[in-house]
Amino acid sequence: MITPAPTGSFPTDLTELVRNHIREIPDFPSPGILFRDITPLLADGPAFTALIDGLADAYRGSVDAVAGLESRGFILAAPLAAALGVGMITVRKSGRLPGPVIGVDYALEYGDARMELRPETIADGQRVLIVDDVLATGGTGAAAVELVQRAGGQVTGLAMLLELADLGGRGRLEGHRVDSVLVY
Repeated sequence: MITPAPTGSFPTDLTELVRNHIREIPDFPSPGILFRDITPLLADGPAFTALIDGLADAYRGSVDAVAGLESRGFILAAPLAAALGVGMITVRKSGRLPGPVIGVDYALEYGDARMELRPETIADGQRVLIVDDVLATGGTGAAAVELVQRAGGQVTGLAMLLELADLGGRGRLEGHRVDSVLVY
């Protein structure tokens, strides 16, 4: 059984469970990159269930909705929202939602990107947890924070499965609670 997480962190047994189900692939997608593959975690029913239960324990009673970031954030956000008994909001890449939408443009290390959401999916003052698989440079997370706030929601935190600390993404999310199950 996964023990409940104290505020701002996850229990060691949950962290170790995730660590034991991540496959590291050197030189993918290009030389010098160490890719951390979450598919073994997703493919193991009991491990994936324990992850979702652990996340739900950490946020139960403190959120009104879970916002999943396209695309792998959806995989975590949907079952988490169901476990919490709240709705799921989709934050999508540009052009993937029918209008009306609000959007935020942001810079990536290799170009520009845009995230969008339908503002009516968030009620004024609604407490929203933003969920994604990886926190890297923080651009996608920062865009999602801005979108939720512009739609009238209150960002209660960001939950990330993995964090690549050397890329400094946490710094772009300063002032917000950021919880990562596993930090590299």
